[in-house]
Amino acid sequence: MSNYVVKTDDKIVQQVIEKIDQRSLVGQAKYGAMMMEEVEGKDKDLNDFLIDVQEEIMDALLYIQAARACLRDEVEEAMLNRMNIIGQNGNDGLHYEEEEL
Repeated sequence: MSNYVVKTDDKIVQQVIEKIDQRSLVGQAKYGAMMMEEVEGKDKDLNDFLIDVQEEIMDALLYIQAARACLRDEVEEAMLNRMNIIGQNGNDGLHYEEEEL
């Protein structure tokens, strides 16, 4: 068993490694085995792992589509709020009068 010590000072990499570690613990609790045990015990073969990857990629595509819809809604709402503010000011978007020189 490897006891690799993370050497990078990159906070982003450290956060990703921590998330992978947490996900592994969740998976072990949920499925009762570590992935290496599934490989060594022949619980899953190559085709099973490829199906898992395919399903995860399909899920990722759905998450991307849902996130795009959320972003679109947020942008539209921000634009409407901005238009309302401009309309309430009654100054065609100009917030300050030009000073006469």
